[in-house]
Amino acid sequence: MGVKGNEFTFPTVLKSCSIRGDLVMGKQVHGVVVVTGYDSDEFVANGLIVMYAKCGEFGDTRRVFCSIHVKNVVSWNGLISSYVKSDFLREAKEMFDEMILSGIRPSEFSLSTILNACAGLGDCIQGRKAHGYLIKLGYESDQFSQNALVDMYAKAGDLEDAITAFEEILQPDIVSWNAIIAGCVLHERNHQALKLYTQMNRSGIFPNLFTLSSALKACASMELNYLARQLHSIVIKHDTKADSFVRAGLVDMYSKCSLMDEARMAFDLMAQKDLIALNALISGYSQNGEDVQAVSLFAETYKSEIGFNQTTLSVILKSATSMQAIDVSMQVHAVSLKLGFDNDSQVATSLIDAYSKCGNIEEAATAFEICAAGDLVALTSMIAAYAQCGQGEEAVKLYLEVQRRGLKPDPFVCSSLLNACANLSAYEQGKQAHVHVLKFGFMSDVFAGNSLVNMYAKCGSIDDAICAFDEIPDRGIVSWSAMIGGFAQHGHGKEALQFFDQMLEDGIAPNHITLLSVLCACNHAGLVDKAEHYFKSMEELFAIRPTQEHYACMIDILGRAGKLEEAVDLIETMPFQANGHVWGAILGAARIHKNVELGKRAAEMLFLLEPENSGTHVLLSNIYASAGMWGKVAEVRRLMKHSKVKKEPGTSWVELKDKVYTFIVGDTSHPRTGEIYAKLDELSELMSRAGYVPMVEIDLHDVERGEKEKLLNHHSEKLAVAFALIASPPGAPIRVKKNLRICIDCHNAFKFICKIVSREIIIRDTNRFHHFRNGSCSCGDYW
Repeated sequence: MGVKGNEFTFPTVLKSCSIRGDLVMGKQVHGVVVVTGYDSDEFVANGLIVMYAKCGEFGDTRRVFCSIHVKNVVSWNGLISSYVKSDFLREAKEMFDEMILSGIRPSEFSLSTILNACAGLGDCIQGRKAHGYLIKLGYESDQFSQNALVDMYAKAGDLEDAITAFEEILQPDIVSWNAIIAGCVLHERNHQALKLYTQMNRSGIFPNLFTLSSALKACASMELNYLARQLHSIVIKHDTKADSFVRAGLVDMYSKCSLMDEARMAFDLMAQKDLIALNALISGYSQNGEDVQAVSLFAETYKSEIGFNQTTLSVILKSATSMQAIDVSMQVHAVSLKLGFDNDSQVATSLIDAYSKCGNIEEAATAFEICAAGDLVALTSMIAAYAQCGQGEEAVKLYLEVQRRGLKPDPFVCSSLLNACANLSAYEQGKQAHVHVLKFGFMSDVFAGNSLVNMYAKCGSIDDAICAFDEIPDRGIVSWSAMIGGFAQHGHGKEALQFFDQMLEDGIAPNHITLLSVLCACNHAGLVDKAEHYFKSMEELFAIRPTQEHYACMIDILGRAGKLEEAVDLIETMPFQANGHVWGAILGAARIHKNVELGKRAAEMLFLLEPENSGTHVLLSNIYASAGMWGKVAEVRRLMKHSKVKKEPGTSWVELKDKVYTFIVGDTSHPRTGEIYAKLDELSELMSRAGYVPMVEIDLHDVERGEKEKLLNHHSEKLAVAFALIASPPGAPIRVKKNLRICIDCHNAFKFICKIVSREIIIRDTNRFHHFRNGSCSCGDYW
């Protein structure tokens, strides 16, 4: 029509473009503005800033703002909101401060915008300043600002102030309710969130998709099955088919409420399935022990449009670990390598965990080496893996790597290190780890505290274990079980039972591990009547049904006490088939009491259950040898040779000056071998004078008596003790760990040696601890 725009026309048209988000038209108008010379007009320039800001064009917003000579609050608001929309929150905060310093009075929009920035930054200090401006300038009743205040306080970490701000709103709208409900969920005040949700409904405000999403999260966290279905019906009424976020929330809620059939149904009904929903369903299957379904679902979908990510792979690896399906772990590993996920710390950590728990520590180490990140999480997982697989020395080496990299360990790292030291019986290294626990302030951490108790108990210092136990601020069942188990291992049966009674008085209910430790304590102390009482009353007093381990322990107690018929009767009345532990207990009892027939029966069962276990052949040979049945001994040796079963060599470890030394029977590999054997010869002469006679009858080699004495004298634990005597300070306790049960001859010899050298000798074998002092052993020769 030939009519030109003016300073009134252009702002109106630009506002229309802003509302519609029409950037193309907005730019055309901008061109006309420049041509007609109205770009220097304050109102037109502000219209351009707002238009570009609402269309998400941060660069153009900034350029127009800089071209304005006299900027007013609208100009500043346009730029600040553009910063916030573009997620430049710190810059938005700086621009707000600059606006204040330039003397511009902020408007309600300025303050609600900066509150949104503070919410995103979690900056409660700046948020409080903005709150102060709201009150000072009289904007505290502005609905947008009030809602922004609630949201800011909730997201910045002060839920109480968020609730206060919410309560000051006279007529809260859906935005107000959503902000406070979401805030409660964010702070895990889920019960309060659902209570507010109910209040909102009663006030006549109907929930929208955002409200329902928060309610679903709260319900999922509280695992409220009854409410889950009610919320689902409300979701259906809102016709949320198009909203994938709410649909994924339904899958997550049902999964966390252990309603997996409903979770699968919600997933299947999704018109457009996404990765969030898939991960929620797979995680639900995994968390609820339905690992086969988790793996199957991944197999069905991993080539689909939904795809997968590192979270999916980590969950599948967790399920594969639970199933002990190392082939699945290897397939996931192959997929990870193919798509580059193996460098992801989360996937690498899961691979390490999966391989180590399936007993393949070599693959775990490979996964760790490939992980480029090498961060604390991956290092922690690898340390834990080494500790779990009995490779304590490697775990300690890796912890030194953590220190070398300057990484601050967390309580879990220290806990894993302590467990590694416990498995090694590395007392000195364990004490150093204790220093780190103190240094980094982890003494209040329950996991680290429990690991300290376990470490000291397994390193032979029950007194240190008691001190560590006393330092744990909030003792749970794990703490008490570790201490009771420690007393049991050291043969302090009465003390273990006293602690058990104290635990019950403190209101801590035992679990199956605690009761197993109680039975072990009775076993090591020969408290048969007490053991029978606890065993028979487990289910009645504590609602714990005895497992195979409890039965095996009770059978061992009866067998050691000579009640062989009762032990066999208990096997026959067991509610399940006896396993290797049970028949192993019977075989051990048969050896102690020289019952050939029972030993033969137990061995025959063990040959079927554990054909690769060399210990069965050895014990059966000992039974025959004690009865003088040398033909049978030879027969067992031939059977062992024919079956290609190799006897596990006796191995002992001793720690000196932060280093662990390993010895096997007849070992000559140590640099100080000459001194070690000279020390043994010296001790042999001194023991002979004191009345020691080698128990050659326990050696089954077909050699002369002198050779048998020599073989007995070169057992791995004797070599370890001899080395400790020449390499450690006089008077220092000697701590040795052995992979087999200590033999009768070594047990007898150490009673002489400890008195001769005036030292305490602590031997930890596969069964218990033996503390040799002043010519006697703490076990009272009952082991």
